[in-house]
Amino acid sequence: MFSKPANKPAATPVKSATPEPVAAPSPAAALDAPKPKPKVASLISSGITIEGGVTGDGELQIDGVVRGDVRVGRLTVGETGHIEGSVYAEATEIRGRVVGSVTAKQVRLYGTSYIDGDITHEQLAMETGAFFQGRSLKFQRPAAPAPAPQPVSNPAPSGLDMPKPTV
Repeated sequence: MFSKPANKPAATPVKSATPEPVAAPSPAAALDAPKPKPKVASLISSGITIEGGVTGDGELQIDGVVRGDVRVGRLTVGETGHIEGSVYAEATEIRGRVVGSVTAKQVRLYGTSYIDGDITHEQLAMETGAFFQGRSLKFQRPAAPAPAPQPVSNPAPSGLDMPKPTV
């Protein structure tokens, strides 16, 4: 009744030589895929002073002090922010103080901003109350190369073709 069954050889599954089709991902699975997270802006808060340059590709908000050049993708200078150096960015919003040149495609100066230096830009917007001392320089887009003048292939007139003077 409670006897042990006899050992039977284990059955091995037979594998076919043809590969099994792989199921294509469903559209619902594509919607559930993790999306890239938006980059969070870096912050230099008030009370922080940086001696030296700041460089990066992302977004930066400065509410403290930077004594050096700033090269970032997007820059926001808060009302308590202060930069002593040059600024290079794709876009800038300035509410605080910048002593140095600003180079960006888009520059926006708010009413609380103080800029002492040249601004090189494609677009410049200033609110009433913004202080700006310097030059506003528009980006110089490279001009399209002018076509090279074609040489004129008129042969020089020979003496035989010249009309004879009348006397």
